[in-house]
Amino acid sequence: MDQDKVAGMAKKAAGNAEEGLGRAVGDAESQVAGKARRAEGAAQETYGRAKESMEDTVRDCIENRPYTTAAIALAVGWLIGRSHRPL
Repeated sequence: MDQDKVAGMAKKAAGNAEEGLGRAVGDAESQVAGKARRAEGAAQETYGRAKESMEDTVRDCIENRPYTTAAIALAVGWLIGRSHRPL
């Protein structure tokens, strides 16, 4: 499991707890801070899921289509080389 995903889930849980405590006590500042922490955790968790998905996609492409992967790498390398040449 990705560290960003786990940390995001933990921040979401802490944000929920802080928001709930603020609601129970009647502290609007704690509620807002809890919502902000929950939103930050959700964004970090989403980033972790996307990163994990991207890694799986790249790994699958390399394992199942090695010639296509090599051709793409060569093309990208050629384009980078051409971009640094003067006209």
